[in-house]
Amino acid sequence: MNENNPQVNYGVQLPTSTLAIVSMIAGITGFTIFPAIGTIVALITGYAARKETRAVPPQVSGDGLATAGIIMGWVQVGLTVFGICIAAAFFLFSIGIAGWSMNQ
Repeated sequence: MNENNPQVNYGVQLPTSTLAIVSMIAGITGFTIFPAIGTIVALITGYAARKETRAVPPQVSGDGLATAGIIMGWVQVGLTVFGICIAAAFFLFSIGIAGWSMNQ
């Protein structure tokens, strides 16, 4: 047997990673109940679970769950940045309208 190619037993199903499950649940709760905390937990546990599932040889499964948690976390970050930009634009627009109406 070659030392560089580890033997993989395809007949055995690996247990699902707990971190991957936590990442998926945190991603969902980030959209519903706890936006900030859920986003941070989804990203941290998602990357940890992905590292765990992509180890050679893999000890656990759940790479799809980890990836879904990471995607939901980054979507939430993007929505947060977009919301902050919209709020800043609204604030600046309101100040501009107020200043313009004072000069009239």
